Amino acid sequence: MAGTVLRVAGRRLSRHSGSGAPLLLRQMFEPKSCTYTYLLGDRESREAILIDPVLETAPRDAQLVKELGLRLLYAVNTHCHADHITGSGLLRSLLPGCQSVISRLSGAQADLHIEDGDSIRFGRFAVETRASPGHTPGCVTFVLNDHSMAFTGDALLIRGCGRTDFQQGCAKTLYHSVHEKIFTLPGDCLVYPAHDYHGLTVSTVEEERTLNPRLTLSCEEFVKVMDNLNLPKPEQIDVAVPANLRCGVQTPPS
Repeated sequence: MAGTVLRVAGRRLSRHSGSGAPLLLRQMFEPKSCTYTYLLGDRESREAILIDPVLETAPRDAQLVKELGLRLLYAVNTHCHADHITGSGLLRSLLPGCQSVISRLSGAQADLHIEDGDSIRFGRFAVETRASPGHTPGCVTFVLNDHSMAFTGDALLIRGCGRTDFQQGCAKTLYHSVHEKIFTLPGDCLVYPAHDYHGLTVSTVEEERTLNPRLTLSCEEFVKVMDNLNLPKPEQIDVAVPANLRCGVQTPPS
């Protein structure tokens, strides 16, 4: 895979296999929506990306980027969220030069739209985009170039998965996405989800392949479970989804 050059919205981004300097990784938490935001940076070039920033904690994220002496290239969303407003729009203002990124299939505005197989490079590192629809049609998982970690958004949670009863979700599609795009990664690949509601922070592909109570079921059983969850409507969905469809390129009102 080394040296393969991909295009994202007209920009040349490389799928990169060498590392050299260790990756800088910070996992941050937003308590209202129980969302994890991830800062990934190259310690040599100081280039960095943020995955799934939240509006309310975007100033915190920007401050950390500055404190660590990083240059934020991209604020990336795994999908169009329904439980919070993304911080990508605000980060474009707080950190000039930062660009918003989201899947083209999300239907949301952004500086750059990505598709399955595209990679986003920051310094010596890159994350590969793996389409993982089902929770929403535009969900993606970001896999570090050496397959040592995957940022799974709402597709795969720790001992769970994202719901499929709104935003054009489909349980059957989600099941196949996880089994074909995530569970095919090495067993020791770390799984970093977009949310956790029980205080857990990280899992592995092997743990979820063998211990996830939903995704160890057959596809037919999984669909039945997902169709009968009867979950309440997300509190912020009516505000979050319209905002997230445009917030990748606009600064949200204060």
